Amino acid sequence: MRAGLDRDKTDPTKYRQEGNPLMNNTEKTMDKIVALCKNRGFIFAGSEIYGGLANTWDYGPLGARLKNNVKDAWRKRFIQERHNSFEVDADILMNPRVWEASGHVGSFSDPLLDCKECKMRFRADNLIDEFDPEAHADGMTKEEMFDYIKAHSVPCPNCGKHNFTDIREFNLMFQTYRGVTNDAKSVIYLRPENAQGEYVNYPNVLRSMRAKLPFSIGQIGKAFRNEITPGNFTFRTIEFEQMEFQTFCKPGDDLELYEYFKNYGRQFYEDLGLPAENLRFHDHEKLAHYAKAACDIEFLFPTLGWGEINGTHDRTDFDLTRHQEYSGQKMDYLDPYTNERYIPYIVESTYGLDRTVLALLCQAYDEELVDAEKNDVRVVLHLKPSIAPIKASILPLSKKLGDKAMELRDELAKFFMVDYDDTGSIGKRYRRADEIGTPYCVTVDFDTVGDPEKGIEPDNAVTIRDRDTMEQVRVPISELRAWLAEHIGG
Repeated sequence: MRAGLDRDKTDPTKYRQEGNPLMNNTEKTMDKIVALCKNRGFIFAGSEIYGGLANTWDYGPLGARLKNNVKDAWRKRFIQERHNSFEVDADILMNPRVWEASGHVGSFSDPLLDCKECKMRFRADNLIDEFDPEAHADGMTKEEMFDYIKAHSVPCPNCGKHNFTDIREFNLMFQTYRGVTNDAKSVIYLRPENAQGEYVNYPNVLRSMRAKLPFSIGQIGKAFRNEITPGNFTFRTIEFEQMEFQTFCKPGDDLELYEYFKNYGRQFYEDLGLPAENLRFHDHEKLAHYAKAACDIEFLFPTLGWGEINGTHDRTDFDLTRHQEYSGQKMDYLDPYTNERYIPYIVESTYGLDRTVLALLCQAYDEELVDAEKNDVRVVLHLKPSIAPIKASILPLSKKLGDKAMELRDELAKFFMVDYDDTGSIGKRYRRADEIGTPYCVTVDFDTVGDPEKGIEPDNAVTIRDRDTMEQVRVPISELRAWLAEHIGG
């Protein structure tokens, strides 16, 4: 027996018809998800007509919309709904002294080694983790990683041989020049993270917004890292987008906030549609010298296994202290309650936007057996309606009904992202909508408009078909907008 449309709308990814459970992520393949993304307008290879550029990807019409919906959800949760949370949009290019203060110029590097046989270059920690996920290379020194690779005869993923160079450190920042001369004085960098834009604007936000601790600064923006990537689709790229959230607090309050934001982030992901069983915390075994605590939220990706999608860190007062030292500007805070002066501690929670989108696509992807005798399998994206790129597809049952259907489409488009499709059978149009995650199809039929010549009155209603249940209900056009708003949520 099928459940009706009044099922729990807050978590549609958990709903399935009886006998048709959602595929486990371990049953899915990244190849199928990549193919769907390319064929249906989510993600394309960057510069594809020129042969592409390794590890660059362009978001198509549906991918861009999905990405923006995730941004909107993050802004609502982290900026709009929270007290004392402020958003900034800092420049990608910053004074190079920023990166000296942050330590990126001197120590932002990856441990890389080359295969002497096939000349391919790899990150030593990735090489170890792919060989043995339980080895936890993030807790090893450079020397320990090299010894592990040697002792376990870790093979080259490309050629299978075991003949590597020593591990060397390569700086990850993209360097360019400002002005017409290429000398040391004109060097600037593409930012490798967004966080520094929030740190250097801490005094500006503090002053202009009359903020009091604890308060937070958030930012969504691009970052760039010139790193060796394994080519795992959009999981690791040289250009990526981050949703950064920095909370400035009194020393002593930091660990409580750190634990709070770990769980706050996990709940955010669950509310987006990632189930608890495919999420886990991974505490860092090896902490950066400035960090008091650090933890990742990982998602179980098809093919790739567990991968980081969020990082939460207790950064103490390191960042503001360094910027005070290098800039000569005061970064302390006068506590209005105690009259103490101190440099705030920072609890950082960073969300990888591209990885989050990839996780949502992987989780939503499903292949459902509709008719075993006919071997009829439908591909469907069970995206939560609030983040689905298209909320409803407007379908005239016949092209003769196109005028009425287009009129309805134009009215709904003032409030929702909707699609119009009049090509092919109604069944094929349903399947196209399922494949891109559209939660509702709205069909305009002959009952909608009636037939005055035959004396048939219009019922001024449409049929709504649910993506997950494939059940249908009849809704008056006068109530359609409210019905969609209620079921799409936000």
